[in-house]
Amino acid sequence: MVWIAGGEFGMGSDRHYPEEAPVHRVRVDGFWIDEIPVTNAQFRVFVEATGYVTLAEVPPDPKDYPGAKPHMLRAGSVVFAPPARPVDLRGSPQWWAFRFGADWRHPYGPGSDIEGQDDHPVVHVAYQDVLAYAAWAGKAVPTEAEWEFAARGGLDGAEFAWGDAFTPGGRHMANTWQGRFPHENLVFDGYPRTSPVRAFPANGYGLRDMIGNVWEWTADFWSSRHPPAAGKACCVAHDPRGAAEQDSFDPNLPQIRIPRRVVKGGSHLCAPNYCRRYRPAARHAQPVDTSMSHIGFRCVARNAGTPVSSPT
Repeated sequence: MVWIAGGEFGMGSDRHYPEEAPVHRVRVDGFWIDEIPVTNAQFRVFVEATGYVTLAEVPPDPKDYPGAKPHMLRAGSVVFAPPARPVDLRGSPQWWAFRFGADWRHPYGPGSDIEGQDDHPVVHVAYQDVLAYAAWAGKAVPTEAEWEFAARGGLDGAEFAWGDAFTPGGRHMANTWQGRFPHENLVFDGYPRTSPVRAFPANGYGLRDMIGNVWEWTADFWSSRHPPAAGKACCVAHDPRGAAEQDSFDPNLPQIRIPRRVVKGGSHLCAPNYCRRYRPAARHAQPVDTSMSHIGFRCVARNAGTPVSSPT
């Protein structure tokens, strides 16, 4: 883990998506944070030590999903399935598929595996899986403010975790999408899907993969914007954890009220023509019961002593 001394920074952005606004001053206390996202190898140690079974490996309980078709109530997870041709970018279901048998060991469904990918970030983890791992490791899930402060690497106000140029000198600094999403992946950065967690340069705090590769869970409930009081020159918030419960449910699914948490950092599926969220300020809503092939996590510890060691 890496010690982040804490401090004050400008959280959010006024230049991109509305949910990132307004920029507001936030202060965080010092904390330890994992240098890398939790890997397949680290998650395997946890599973072997505890016998833990992830949410994606358990058939859904019908009472939790009233109205769901019985044939859909089978264990699985959401997998990126790129179309063969250009599609309307307003229709994300066109490139996502709920695949029976997809889980952290089988990231693309039955027949796939993670052989040779011990150093890739674990995916297909729902929020309860993240909480279970963190509790076992003696750690915690970072708040959104902690995560964003760490991702900025000391560059307060910079566009990216490494500065203001996306590819300085033509160098790819994170695993993102090159080409026209979702059908054309030019793979200029060398990785069509996830990448090893140390494949790209560290930020100013020595942290890897804070941007791109996989989205990462945070502890905050989702809100459609930062708090109303944010942005006032008089005020500096002290790590304000979002708790807008009314915003944490999907209004299009009134019969299934599922809380949503904030995920940060973007993923290998973020592209210039779609989801330009490969930035520290970027944020997205994720239902707590939904695991996906591009979402992982890392942990924090909030004592100032010796950090908890990560399993290897």
